[in-house]
Amino acid sequence: MGVTLLSGCGSQQLLSIGDLSSGYNREVAFMSIFAIALSIIIFVGVSYALFFTVNKFREDKHTAEPAQFHGNNRLELILVVVPVIIVMFLAVLTVRSMAILNPVAETSTKIDVLGRQFWWNFSYPETKADAGGTVTNGNEMIMPIKQDVALTITSGDVIHGFWAPNVGGQRAAMPATLKTWNVDTDRAGVYQGNCSQLCGASHANMRYKVVALDQERYNTFLAAAKAYRAPEPAADSPEARGYAIFMQGKPATGALACAACHRVQGTPAAGAAGPDLSFFGTRRTLGAGMWEFMTEEHWETPRAKEILHAWIKHSPLVKPGSLMPTYDGSEYLASGKKVKGGVLTDEEIDDVAAYLRGLKLPEEANYWNDTPVYGSSDAAASDTAASVPAQTAKTTQPTPGGNQ
Repeated sequence: MGVTLLSGCGSQQLLSIGDLSSGYNREVAFMSIFAIALSIIIFVGVSYALFFTVNKFREDKHTAEPAQFHGNNRLELILVVVPVIIVMFLAVLTVRSMAILNPVAETSTKIDVLGRQFWWNFSYPETKADAGGTVTNGNEMIMPIKQDVALTITSGDVIHGFWAPNVGGQRAAMPATLKTWNVDTDRAGVYQGNCSQLCGASHANMRYKVVALDQERYNTFLAAAKAYRAPEPAADSPEARGYAIFMQGKPATGALACAACHRVQGTPAAGAAGPDLSFFGTRRTLGAGMWEFMTEEHWETPRAKEILHAWIKHSPLVKPGSLMPTYDGSEYLASGKKVKGGVLTDEEIDDVAAYLRGLKLPEEANYWNDTPVYGSSDAAASDTAASVPAQTAKTTQPTPGGNQ
């Protein structure tokens, strides 16, 4: 029941706070055993004392006036000393766990996490791209297994909550503040992450995936990401037309350039206001996890194309609070003011979508291939994991305009 209640709204994956593949979770579970045991002992003891006293001194058994006394010093001393001992014992356990979990080793893999309304960016500060800048991925965090991963977390606007319970606990992402802490897992797989701090209209839609890979696959991903340059579209192709609109917009109709807000590695696009789109074609989520396309064809399925088209055309309609401009002439919010959006034809939007779908890492660096999805609703009951690509996986289908 607890796992079901913790399921990410609209996601195919369930969150699990009891995943002992993480050293962080194992340490917290060890500490919790004592806290839960003491709670049970106290509950049973107090309940017994309550019912024993009520039964023994029932009014129908004692008609005489009760004896009067000013207090029981021994009882009062016990009621003070015992709770103090319990609190001190739990405090020692807590400090011990903090001393184990909080230090960040220099050898930890480092990932910078930026939360914004309503998406996440994950940067690898120790890996500089050959094309310039730092290797970055939007809404899908790739990490190695069997080692500490040091996350330096911050926010670009309001307070967000970074929470991927399979790999560690919660941590606030606060503006102008850098917080570093460790997460880890011993098991390769895809895990669900959510924002745990109410942060605006699409707080429930601010999700991400954690993809944990063995060291060899992780190194392959980093090497490919480091060397990655966005492919140059063929002349007169839909991708080439989409590239032109992505970089320049369409001034004649007021349509803004996507490159003003998004970065694509190896191109002039270096925007920082929106998620990095360098490997968009490899990703299998859209809208910070509002939609998941887990099939092998993912972006080539009719439903995925339909949703991507609707997202580009008018993202605030399908994700309340989204700060992307509209491309159907509708008004949208920019810096707190309503602004009239530009216009792209459906064909031009499809061209932009075609360009985005072509932004792929080499197949050997595709971190989704054959990676188990833990907590998937399509998983086998034996291990709650479904392999990706999974031809039976579902696509989340929110109602346009709804808060999924």
